[in-house]
Amino acid sequence: MSRNTFRSTSGRTALAILFTLIALIAPASVVAPNSFAATNKITLPLSTSGNTIVDARGSRVILQGVNWFGFETANHAPHGLWIRDYKDMLKQIKQQGFNTVRLPFSLAALKATTTSGIDYSNGKNAALAGKTPQQVMDIIIKEAGRLRLMVILDNHSQADDGFMYDLWYGQDGYTESDWISTWSALAKRYARSPQVIGADLKNEPHGRATWGTGGPTDWRLAAQRAGNAVLAQNPNLLVIVEGIENLVAGGKLDRHWWGGNLEGVKRNPVKLKVTNQLVYSPHEYGPEVFAQPWFNDPNMEAILKQRWQAGFGYIHEQKIAPVFVGEFGAKQVSADTVEGRWFAQFTDYLARTGMSWTFWAWNPNSGDTGGILQDDWITINKSKMNDLTELIQRK
Repeated sequence: MSRNTFRSTSGRTALAILFTLIALIAPASVVAPNSFAATNKITLPLSTSGNTIVDARGSRVILQGVNWFGFETANHAPHGLWIRDYKDMLKQIKQQGFNTVRLPFSLAALKATTTSGIDYSNGKNAALAGKTPQQVMDIIIKEAGRLRLMVILDNHSQADDGFMYDLWYGQDGYTESDWISTWSALAKRYARSPQVIGADLKNEPHGRATWGTGGPTDWRLAAQRAGNAVLAQNPNLLVIVEGIENLVAGGKLDRHWWGGNLEGVKRNPVKLKVTNQLVYSPHEYGPEVFAQPWFNDPNMEAILKQRWQAGFGYIHEQKIAPVFVGEFGAKQVSADTVEGRWFAQFTDYLARTGMSWTFWAWNPNSGDTGGILQDDWITINKSKMNDLTELIQRK
């Protein structure tokens, strides 16, 4: 199948909030079992129950956050630190009402010893000076926990800026064992950092990636191997599994976004040794990312509704597992654009289903989606944030 998307790493791609360690030790506010976990009342760790993410008390949790990218690029650090302090950036994310930050990273970054693109003038980012990329990640995660923000780690690529590569192994000599051992090490490293709640095993498998074929390109089996390695180190992490691009046996749809085909779950679900920790994750975009045929169809609304149900909505409807939309984003959210109408329909779908999500992206330097921040890396895009605030408030 022909490729459906093109995204550059530098150009694309609240509700429940985390207790810090102190808050975990101290008595938490009482939340009725199976109710919605209100702000500042989540008791970690998280797990799953049917199609719902729940906290340790059984209260429903909806992850509502943003992607802050950069660890997967040659900078080896989240972007925007060339202008602002990391604490200030995270504080602003928190102030918008988000409860989760998804941090993309490359395998190469975690093996590197240096970072770039960080401003240390006038005391900014002082804690990051002289640190390795892994240590920078440690510091950012610690600050996120202090602010009661949850963190999802996302393996975006093997090489820096390598998002276009289709598989989880084979790029720049990295093997599947390298990928799994990196995840195992991260799970162990952050086992005592409860704010790290999820491992998004591989961003957007596509191209040669298959599902249910049993061969070396079978993403479902690879996800099981990596997921089990993660859970062996930290059984409390959510294991997040994206789809593929190509068609699967028994599928209903004729094309998909990269990583967006989860139709294979119906016949060949991921099976982990630790139950109630699995989350499936599609990505969804509008016409600025790729001009899919339905964006030019007068029946776009009906087509999208059918696509979402057949592609991943059935997982939610049949209570197979929770669905977490790891990426969706748009340049235009005005209702007088096709992209804006897609965006409105999709955010309404998220609100009605109660699915978790992280918006792409916080960064303004996402070329085909833009960001929540304007180009000055300070000012909020009010149109986008108003729509996302409405989504956050629709429980």
